[in-house]
Amino acid sequence: MFERYTEKSRRVIFFARYEASNYGSKYIETEHLLLGILREDRALTARLARDGIVEREIRSEIEKRVTRGEPFPPSVEVPLSQEGKNVLNLAADAADQMSHRMIETEHLLLGILRVENCLAAQILVARGLKQGSLHEEITKARPPQTPAPTAEGLITLESFLGGLKRLKSDELIDYFAESAEFIDVSGQRWNREELERGFDAVFARYAKKNASYAIETRLAETSALFVATVLWKNALLASEERVWMHRMSATLVSDAGSWKITLLQVTGVNPASAFS
Repeated sequence: MFERYTEKSRRVIFFARYEASNYGSKYIETEHLLLGILREDRALTARLARDGIVEREIRSEIEKRVTRGEPFPPSVEVPLSQEGKNVLNLAADAADQMSHRMIETEHLLLGILRVENCLAAQILVARGLKQGSLHEEITKARPPQTPAPTAEGLITLESFLGGLKRLKSDELIDYFAESAEFIDVSGQRWNREELERGFDAVFARYAKKNASYAIETRLAETSALFVATVLWKNALLASEERVWMHRMSATLVSDAGSWKITLLQVTGVNPASAFS
């Protein structure tokens, strides 16, 4: 679902989940997404502050208009409310309309404003923020994008990672080059033919409900080569705070404009040495 999201936009979702747990909410609501944006994108927060939209005042207004529940650990899975889902869908639509490949925090803010009756939109509109002016500002700041070849490599990797959540092997095997090699967490090597036969078993853990990933580092970006590391995390038993974490090292090459995975290696990660 989040393969088109920038790292900042993904962290907005993470912080929104944190805000929902802090407020004891069963769902990630639009106000939690707004607080996530204000917490993550300091440049956007500073720009809004110039128009009198100040984070502490937004939070104070939310405090007045919602009923707090009992807080629970952030590791507990919290789904998006229907309004929250609408925000993400409308943010994607806005990015498409502007010919933007990636969904930025500004698109999420515009998505909030487009869900006109939600609490977050009411708070923003009451402070003078309008859809039209924000749309115009985003368009000026981010003109339509023609992706560079290296951006295509990242998009291909993001598309593959997002597809793992659905685990459709018949679609995902085509992301691998004919000569591709996969090295699993135990060190076993798989060629493309072997991987095709055992795909579902090999990648099943990444399709689980609580599994999430983040592009960690980009190690190489040229017109023909893209190398990155991806951090996967899953809370197995949130009540016991048990987690597994894996790091995927992915190498993609471009052949006649088509990007393919040539090497994918997975290693185990000690949670204490990575993000919590």
